Amino acid sequence: MLIINAENLIAGRLASYAAKRALMGEKIAIVNSEKAIITGRKKNILAKYSRKIKMGHPFAGPFVSKMPDRLLRRIIKNMLPHDRTRGRIAFKKVMCYIGVPDEFKNKKTENLNEFNITKTKSLSHLSIGEISKHSGARF
Repeated sequence: MLIINAENLIAGRLASYAAKRALMGEKIAIVNSEKAIITGRKKNILAKYSRKIKMGHPFAGPFVSKMPDRLLRRIIKNMLPHDRTRGRIAFKKVMCYIGVPDEFKNKKTENLNEFNITKTKSLSHLSIGEISKHSGARF
């Protein structure tokens, strides 16, 4: 099992890495998912995610969760061929967690420093936790 610490990592790069590893058959656990970063202007990011969350019909969907772990998991799902059997099996192997659960506290986490926010030129960014709180999530 691969345990990834998402603190200060760019969400899209983390998602593509996790999707590739899940397609290869590994189980992946992503901890601190509320601390993953989305780059861009704050106003644009908040407008995009608030539009996604409000989109659809309450009984028919599409349903987008406000919780940060589920938001990150949805980003990973969109990197997989989720309409095929291979993608559905890979998606079941990926789990995201808010904070660090007790079962992973003493285990070694993989820090992907090449996906860190300090490696980009972009100065404006927002964490997934801040997006969730702006949308009204309580975690």
